[in-house]
Amino acid sequence: MAQKSIAIIVTVDTKEAEARFLNEYIEAQGFKAPVIDVSTKHPHHYKAAYPREKVCSLGSVKFEELCLLRRDNMMKTMGEGSAKILLDLYAKGELAGVLAVGGNQGTAIASIAMRALPIGVPKLIVSTVASGYVRPYIEYKDIIMMFSVADILGGANTVSRTILTNAAGAVMGMSQYGVPLTKGEKPVIATTAFGNTDAAVNQARIILEGKGYEVIAFHASGASGSAMEYLIEEGYIQGVLDMTTHELIGEVFGDGIYTPLRPRLEEAGKKGIPQVIVPGAIEYFCFGGPDTVPKKYLDRKTHYHNPYNTNIRATRDEVIRVAEVMAEKLNKSSGPVVVVIPLKGFSENGRQGNALYEPETDQAFIHSLEKNLKPNIRIIKIDANINDQEFSEKAAQIMHNLMLGSKTI
Repeated sequence: MAQKSIAIIVTVDTKEAEARFLNEYIEAQGFKAPVIDVSTKHPHHYKAAYPREKVCSLGSVKFEELCLLRRDNMMKTMGEGSAKILLDLYAKGELAGVLAVGGNQGTAIASIAMRALPIGVPKLIVSTVASGYVRPYIEYKDIIMMFSVADILGGANTVSRTILTNAAGAVMGMSQYGVPLTKGEKPVIATTAFGNTDAAVNQARIILEGKGYEVIAFHASGASGSAMEYLIEEGYIQGVLDMTTHELIGEVFGDGIYTPLRPRLEEAGKKGIPQVIVPGAIEYFCFGGPDTVPKKYLDRKTHYHNPYNTNIRATRDEVIRVAEVMAEKLNKSSGPVVVVIPLKGFSENGRQGNALYEPETDQAFIHSLEKNLKPNIRIIKIDANINDQEFSEKAAQIMHNLMLGSKTI
């Protein structure tokens, strides 16, 4: 078997000692360990497998002109150049995993490069910023971020020696013992879930699994719904029971902690695969703790989900606009689409007697959707809350019928 590579992404001009240490350590374990030098400033004499001049040129910029760019564009250039190297290694079957070490700059560059790789390829960044807000680095890919504890400076020491070897061991271990992402024998149905729609999703999942499908749930947290869109695009999913379309409200208004990282409700339509769409939890915004809620959302109906998650009821005008956007997206679908609406609440919060119950606003959403959807897209209304068994059973049956190509709903 050909020797596989654990690629190392590092700014050699500031972290040459770490580059040497990791290269030697990983090669001693039987892997190739090519260093991808993404440094942008200081001169050095280390001979990386992929020198920074090469990386920069792959990012479509001459290295001597890199310093003329704005700093964020310098990072983007080196990240995109590194991505091309990783994708080339991956296409040749030589890439076992990727390890990076960095501060703000190195982390930004490495994350751009790693996000170009498919889900399933081991990716780990040892970073000084890993204990902070890391979503912009990870987005919706399976990138592991390990806090460096001490600064990454001066080579292996009492602290960094352990951190760096643990990180290298993790990537090597994943490459040896992890199971690659492959398509299974059963048709896959993706669904979306929230705590407030969990009962509906679980009930539907059990029904569909009993009919021979593999059902994969994605938490409607912005990143996970975006990952679902990516996996649909990549061909891993054959049908979508989109029970929790909550992320669309963040996409439309750009507020809340669950704004998606790529557009929702689009890839299934492009692929032409069957879709059952439910306005699950689409009637409220999600913010962090109560002190993070913007002023314009105060004095509305509020559900304090936990100390770090505050749910704010959307207004009539807001849900009307969300319904318009939903219709615009679904109208472009090239495959079968059915919208199933629970008339007694789009979430557990929206059930009668609970904090976000507001049936007149739900009705405004429904009316807007009916007004804007093409006539060939059916809307089925169920006189139940989304989490009632009656609703989930009907939604699952419709999904099954669409998967069979049946015109009977």
